[in-house]
Amino acid sequence: MAKKRVAVFASGSGSNFEAVVSASVRDAASPYEVALLVCDKPGAGAIERAERLGVPVYAVRPKSYASREAYEADVVRELRERGIDFIVLAGYMRLVTSVLLDAFENRILNIHPSLLPAFPGLHAVEQALAYGAKVAGVTVHFVDGGMDSGAIIAQEALAVLPDDTADTLYPRVQVIEHRLYPAVVRAFAEDRVRLDGRRVVVEGGLGL
Repeated sequence: MAKKRVAVFASGSGSNFEAVVSASVRDAASPYEVALLVCDKPGAGAIERAERLGVPVYAVRPKSYASREAYEADVVRELRERGIDFIVLAGYMRLVTSVLLDAFENRILNIHPSLLPAFPGLHAVEQALAYGAKVAGVTVHFVDGGMDSGAIIAQEALAVLPDDTADTLYPRVQVIEHRLYPAVVRAFAEDRVRLDGRRVVVEGGLGL
C-alpha cells in the first residue's frame, strides 16, 4: 500500500515537525511520509530542519497576499499539485480559514501544549503556571475554524511541580509531544481515527 503523503505546517523551530518526520524515517513500514513543509515565516528554524532531513519546503509570506483566503488558496494549489493526503500543524501560528478547512475536511491535525479545553491559544504553558494548575499536558485534535477548539483525538497529562517555571515545564511537555504526535499521525494514516461529532475513537489505540 502506498504511503500517505503528509504536509506539515510550521512557523517556528520545528521540533514537532522533526519528530513526525523522524518517526516515519526510522520505520520502514511507516504508513506515511512527510512530503512537504509549509512555512509561513521564511527563516524559521523548521526550514533548516527540513533541509537537513531532505524534506521539500514551500516557504510563503502571507502578508504578500491580498487576504488570508488568497494565501490559503495558493497553498491549497501547491498541496494538490504534490498529492498531499492530509495536513499536520506543528507550531503553525495562524488560524486557518474555510479555504483550507473545506479543501482538507477532517484531514487537518494539530497539537497543543495543554489539556484542552483549558488554556487555548498562545503561551499555554505560561497560562497554566499563572493559573496555578497542578496538571499540565498535551492535546492532539482535529482543526476547525476556532482557536484550538476541534474534536480531541488524544491527550496525555503530567504533574506541575511546585517549583516549575516555563523553562522547566515546557521541556517535559515537549517529551510528550514528540512521542504522542507521531503515534497519532501514524494511526490517522492507517485510517484508524474515527470522528463522530465531538467523539473520536482510535481503533486499536496508539500503542504507547
